[in-house]
This record gives sequence, structure tokens and C-alpha cells, in this order.
Amino acid sequence: MKLHHLQGYIQSVYLAEYSDKLLLLDGCSRADISMLKHFICNDLARPLTDLKLVVVTHMHPDHAGAVHKLKSLTGCKVAASGVSGQWYAGINGKLMHLTDILLAKWVAHRLKKPNKSIRYPSKLYADYQLEDGDFLPGFTDWQALETQGHTDRDLSLHHLPSDKVYVADLMVKVKGRYIPPFPVFYPNRYKASLQKIVSLNPTTLALAHGGLVQPTKDEYDHLIALAPNVPKTHLRTVKIFISKLLHR
Repeated sequence: MKLHHLQGYIQSVYLAEYSDKLLLLDGCSRADISMLKHFICNDLARPLTDLKLVVVTHMHPDHAGAVHKLKSLTGCKVAASGVSGQWYAGINGKLMHLTDILLAKWVAHRLKKPNKSIRYPSKLYADYQLEDGDFLPGFTDWQALETQGHTDRDLSLHHLPSDKVYVADLMVKVKGRYIPPFPVFYPNRYKASLQKIVSLNPTTLALAHGGLVQPTKDEYDHLIALAPNVPKTHLRTVKIFISKLLHR
């Protein structure tokens, strides 16, 4: 297995290459599709149909935004968490879906990326539902790990032979420091997920926002100390902001 680390629109993209197939570790953003097509067809000189499986670690725009189009282009299968229901369910879900797209566009602006459409369906119907400890279908050297907290259905992916773990948004590296992501809907689950990775003690972590890293014990401890004790969500943040304005 050769793990390719590519720069996506606003996040790192990880593509696992085998002699007879390809595995995409996350669903990327809609803006990443042309880059992926070029890399697979030109750099690797392989047909798009070699992409056999795409994992969606959670439903945010830079992790699920390309999956529907990639499935139609390649015929690949899609794997995601076995948590029931849709993340963006109901009226609040529709509002959160729109907010997450706007937040992703804000990140792109901060990164000085060109304005691109990143709209994508709010619902996902995966071919495979993954539980904690399941091996990826067709890629049994990879094991799915539940690492919830950022949302209710976050997955990490552990490549057993190399002891690398793709942790998606479990942590973010900013200016050389590791910090929790935004949002964190389930703080207790989030802390448990961090401890799970610390206990696993992998050789390397692959971050969606930070690349390939090897945090030290002190860096893990710092991250755990920063972990929120109460939910940090879109609505809660707006309420706090309004409250501060009213009490000035």
C-alpha cells in the first residue's frame, strides 16, 4: 500500500494505492473532484474505475462533498458510520447544512483559495455501514474506529501494517499547535475519542487539517486540556455572541 497525501481545496486528501485498486480515505469536497481525476488518470496513469471504495468519516462539506459525484463517475462503493439516521435531518439539519457550507467557504477565503461551488447533498446512503473495529470491505488492512465527538458519527481509519491512523477532524493543527475542531457536539465522547487514539499510540497520524504528524505526549496532553467541557456548536456560539453584544 502506498498512501498519497494530496492537497485538497481546504483539507488534506489521502488516497491509498494498491496494485489493483484505490481507496479514498474520505469523501473530500466537491471542489476536489477535478484534482482527483487528474491525479488518478495522469499522475498514476490509472483508470478512474480503479477507485473501489470511498469512506465518509462524517458529513461535513470537505469530507462528504465529492462522494456522490465520485460514485457516479467510478462506480465505487461508499462506506460510512453505522449510526442510524441522517446527520442533517429536519429543519435544524437543513440550516446546519447551509451553515457548514458557508463555514467551509469562509475557510477557503482565509486560505486565499479561488471561489468554487462546494454544494452537496445533505443525505448519504452508504453501501456499507461501519461499526467500531470493522475492517473496510475489500481493504482488510484498514480498520474503522469510532471517534465521535465532533459529530455523532465520526470515524478514524487505522492502517494496521503501517500503524498509521487517519483521524479526519479529531484534531486540527494550527500554527504548530494541536487544537480541537469546531464544532464539538459531544464533549464527553470527544475526550474519550482522544484517549482512544492516545492509548492506541500509532506511529503516525494523518490529519485532514495538518497533514502527517507525530504528536508528542506533551502535545496530546495540551490537546486534551483544551477539549471543551460543554458543547461548542453553531447555535451555542451564536447565542454566546448575542449575549455578549447585549451585555456590553
